[in-house]
Amino acid sequence: MSDSFDVNVALGPRSYHISVVSDQFDQFAETLETWMNQNPAFRNSVAEGNKTAFIITDRNLAALHTPQIEKSLKAKGWKWETAIIEAGEKSKSLAVISSLYDRLVEMKADRQTVLIAVGGGVTGDAAGFVAATYVRGLPFVQVPTSLLAHVDSSVGGKVGVNHPQAKNLIGAFYQPLGVFIDTSTLETLPERDYRSGLAEIVKYGVILDSKFFQYLEQNIEGLNQRSPEVLRTVIARSCELKAEVVEQDEHERTGLRAILNYGHTFAHAFEALCGYGELMHGEAVSIGMIYASVLAEKLNLIKHQDTERQIQLLEALGLPVSLPAGTCLDNDEIIDRMKLDKKTVGGKLRFVLPTCIGRVEVFKDISESLVREVLEELAQTKPSTDDFQI
Repeated sequence: MSDSFDVNVALGPRSYHISVVSDQFDQFAETLETWMNQNPAFRNSVAEGNKTAFIITDRNLAALHTPQIEKSLKAKGWKWETAIIEAGEKSKSLAVISSLYDRLVEMKADRQTVLIAVGGGVTGDAAGFVAATYVRGLPFVQVPTSLLAHVDSSVGGKVGVNHPQAKNLIGAFYQPLGVFIDTSTLETLPERDYRSGLAEIVKYGVILDSKFFQYLEQNIEGLNQRSPEVLRTVIARSCELKAEVVEQDEHERTGLRAILNYGHTFAHAFEALCGYGELMHGEAVSIGMIYASVLAEKLNLIKHQDTERQIQLLEALGLPVSLPAGTCLDNDEIIDRMKLDKKTVGGKLRFVLPTCIGRVEVFKDISESLVREVLEELAQTKPSTDDFQI
């Protein structure tokens, strides 16, 4: 296995690299300068000594991983300021964004000032939105610290904040200068957060790469033990797979990017109706994938044994494959919530469904009666992951 991986996201003039390493935070500033020298817009900054950064991190990470970034910058002669936001979705607000603009004005930031996001998906989304909008664009680097951010939110260029009426309603597509992923951040990640990220990794195997799915099946022990070698491999491959989709549908105009939402139509409904926070996103996606696979079975799209493989892998990784015991959701409410899903068109339900391990398609106008049949059938399934605790 490789000690490091370099994943290229090929988007013409917006192309960038994702560096996947372990215990190499001391190399962060050197990597950043390499990325800048490779980019015509910022090549002269380093040579002319214009090395100024603005770090945005959350309160949980301010004393954990951020000091390592600061130490690396200091060793290479950078100047920087660090802004600390509160952890959680409340920081994805225009009020918080405005306060970050104020800090940038105070430090006289310009278009050569590098904005560095150190944190999970919330920090990356908020910091990326600041970068996209301040002086119409700052160079932006992602340093994701959660597994979910490693393989999902840090890749693809989606940045944004929430509106009181909906999540991520205000945003942009804004690609970073680079993404620096160090698996050492996962050593301190809480168990549920870690396993939540594993669900998205399994998703990539189901939707795009049967050999990758098989690799996950063969490396369950390494995944459960957070082996750096295994993690570098699966994170890099997940990033490669998402990059392949983003390269073909950067701005979500062809519909291809919708395949990344396998399991999410069910998952988003479960998340909302259980109350946000009751189920973590990855937990809901894990359950949602099985519901979607069973729906695919009923449409004769996939064999039962392929659903079973998903169940066995997810359970082996400590993830739920059915709603927690005692959860009583109304099927009418679930279906109504699904109709709010962004893949729904004209009130007609659309689902991303597997046709085999390694391939999914978007299916339009799935009958409500069939969806209801799946909901009723799986609602009677006893939770089978005994050690899963909410």
